[in-house]
Amino acid sequence: MQTTALAGITPLQRVPLIPEHIVRRHNVHFEIDTRFRRAARLLQYLWLTDHGIPTGIHVQGTGDDAVTMDIGSCLSAEAAEAGKNFLSPAIHGLVRHELVMREEGAMIDEDRLFRNALSSMPLVFNLFGPMAIDLRLATAVFRSLLPDFVSTVEGISFEHSPGRYQDRFLGDGTAFDLALSVITPDGEEGTVFVEVKYSEDMTGPAARLRPRYDEASRQVGLFKDPDSQLLRSLALEQLWREGMVSQLAVENGITPRALFITVAPRLNRRVNAACRVYRNELIEFDEKQSNRVGFQSLELETVIKELAKTGASEIAGKLWARYCDFERVYRLALDEFPDTASLNINTGNASQVAKLPASRQRRPSKTSGPSSNANK
Repeated sequence: MQTTALAGITPLQRVPLIPEHIVRRHNVHFEIDTRFRRAARLLQYLWLTDHGIPTGIHVQGTGDDAVTMDIGSCLSAEAAEAGKNFLSPAIHGLVRHELVMREEGAMIDEDRLFRNALSSMPLVFNLFGPMAIDLRLATAVFRSLLPDFVSTVEGISFEHSPGRYQDRFLGDGTAFDLALSVITPDGEEGTVFVEVKYSEDMTGPAARLRPRYDEASRQVGLFKDPDSQLLRSLALEQLWREGMVSQLAVENGITPRALFITVAPRLNRRVNAACRVYRNELIEFDEKQSNRVGFQSLELETVIKELAKTGASEIAGKLWARYCDFERVYRLALDEFPDTASLNINTGNASQVAKLPASRQRRPSKTSGPSSNANK
């Protein structure tokens, strides 16, 4: 599958702002969605529709406070059970294996994993599943992405914690989406701890702050100000905890070397801003200090492009179409204005869009009625 971005077309500079009537028509209106999450939810609905995957209901809350809603980004129970939230039967099989063989205490929300197309949980398996199945592919991708740290990938563990509920760590359930066991270019064993975000806005829910967090923050020696309230904010506290666990894994002899990375879409500005702020809280270490855990943030688009470069173009195309093709939702929104259909607008240049006359920018859609596949 060929995509515009993989073909080298100038990418969008920001996620499209989708009018409310469009998301309502496609049954993906969710009041609290951020700008990015609204566009991503619509993209997931379009992907489900493309593949004839029936949608179902979304239950928010529990008990007497539970609210049932039709949200077109959730799969029906039958589609979820059949593994339709995953890009291939092989990935679905891997997911089932990982659920059965999960680590003790690992928290995996199976409803989100199987039914929620927008969740980052299925993205984790859709993106890294092919690499877990073929470690040569994982090696090729991460040798290119992290050349200073990865020579070969020896194994991939999902929903992993090196010290879940252990007092020598944080005494809680802090875990990573996955961990890559690697051999570094120096021939040492190492671990890449990975946190994946998709539509999250970094506003929680947050872990309950514990005295051990304060102790560990000073112990690990990673932060300019270990008592900083910014590290404890909703936007950063998960990164703070995971950074501490990464360093504690080295200090407790779990792995000789470690690197903590995040993977998130380029256009999810809230996640990327949080990663930049977190990085600014870190002490800069000399590269020779191999016992110190570094931090890097990678764009989801970059990882997918590396998959394509290694020859895994089919799965790369599927990943791009499902998770990164915001050009598609841009075109859908633009088509609401009939006079713009013939314009050849370079989506990488926002100023060209701004030149449209106001009357053409604000003209209401002439299309009405729900999509035939809108009900979940």
